[in-house]
Amino acid sequence: MKKVLSFTLAVLMVVVCVFSFASCGKKGKTLDEVKKAGKLVVATSPDFPPFESLDGEEVVGIEVEILEKICEKLGVTLTLKQMTFESVLPGVTSGKFDCGMSGITVTESRQKNMLFTDPYCLAAQAIVVKAGSTVQTKADLAGKKVSVQTATTAEEYCMGNGYEVSAYEDNEVAQMALLNGNVDAWVIDDLTAADMVKKYNEGKADSDKLVILSEAMTTEPYAFAFAFGSEDLVAEINKILKTMLDDGTIAGLFAKYEAPYTAPSSAK
Repeated sequence: MKKVLSFTLAVLMVVVCVFSFASCGKKGKTLDEVKKAGKLVVATSPDFPPFESLDGEEVVGIEVEILEKICEKLGVTLTLKQMTFESVLPGVTSGKFDCGMSGITVTESRQKNMLFTDPYCLAAQAIVVKAGSTVQTKADLAGKKVSVQTATTAEEYCMGNGYEVSAYEDNEVAQMALLNGNVDAWVIDDLTAADMVKKYNEGKADSDKLVILSEAMTTEPYAFAFAFGSEDLVAEINKILKTMLDDGTIAGLFAKYEAPYTAPSSAK
């Protein structure tokens, strides 16, 4: 996830006092507190297939199944709360939710404000263009307009590297901006790009299809987010994640969703 933008701005907009953990007095739940509650409350933006998306009213996807297995090991129930992505991380750091799940990228700036589990996979930011586009490489994007989802690492990277950025609340609208010719390229996490582009291209003539460039913007690790104060909970989840990485469970979930899988270096 996916995802980042100016985390500070998102925090200030959504929760007034979240930015400073110490001054707000907020903290994440401990392992014992989660077990006592009998549930892990997880904030998610279900617009990021194959990691999380809606099947009717049900949230499904790779990350959902990973956390379901983790919760089973913890002896608790997974409880999902849906929202836009820009609300996920502030909700976690404020203590409103126990965990954040939305293809979340681990970055140095985010680690100053919250805890992360060990990464469970590596993803990349893909560049999507219309067939026949003059944009064929990352270098060709110089001076071009790009669409991204608000509060994502795609937005942060593109804004930080001089691109003209149009940000939208969800990737469906960002995709439409490209299709309508409002931007020259759409930057999005690679696995979600593969899923969305495949669905869009079905039945289309080659000249009308979307194309994912072979060169990616960045490579980044995905993990689950928690508030400070959840150190022992995160440590226990890391043990479960390591087992799932070592025994092929996580790789198997990616295969189930027909998604390519790149293991984090720590799992090799």
